[in-house]
Amino acid sequence: MHETQPGTPVALQTSLIRAALALAVIACGLSLRWYGFPLGLPAFIVKYGGSLLWATMVFLLAGVVLPRLTRSQLAAIAIVIAAVVEFSRLMHTPWLDAFRLTTAGALLLGRIFSLWNLLAYAVGIAFGMWIDRVAMRGPVATIKAGARLA
Repeated sequence: MHETQPGTPVALQTSLIRAALALAVIACGLSLRWYGFPLGLPAFIVKYGGSLLWATMVFLLAGVVLPRLTRSQLAAIAIVIAAVVEFSRLMHTPWLDAFRLTTAGALLLGRIFSLWNLLAYAVGIAFGMWIDRVAMRGPVATIKAGARLA
C-alpha cells in the first residue's frame, strides 16, 4: 500500500489555485491586448499592462510547477525567466524573428527590447506575489490546519 507524502494535498491545492489564477490573468492580458485600444485605453496602459500581466502569469505558472517553493523563490525564478525573455529580444535569427511575427510569438516573447519592460515585469511579479498570498489565505490554510489536527 502506498501512502502519500505529507503535504501532497496542500501542494495539489496550491497548484490548482495558481493555475486558476494564471488562467484569469491570461484572460485579462489577452483582453487588454485585443480590446485595450478599441476601448480607448492609453498605449502606455495597453503595452505595459500587458507586460505586467505576462510577468504575473510567469510567476503563477512557476508556482503551479513548483508549488513547494516560497513566494520569494518563485519570484526569483520569474525574474530570471522575464529577464532572459527580454534580453532574448536582442538576439536575431531568421527562425526566431519569424516566430516573433506570429501572434503566439509576440505574446510569449515580444518583439522589441525595452528596459521599461523589466520594470513592468518586476511590478507584475510583485502583483503575482500579492494575489497568491491573498488567494492562499483561505483554502490552503484550512487544509494545513486540518492536516495538523490529523
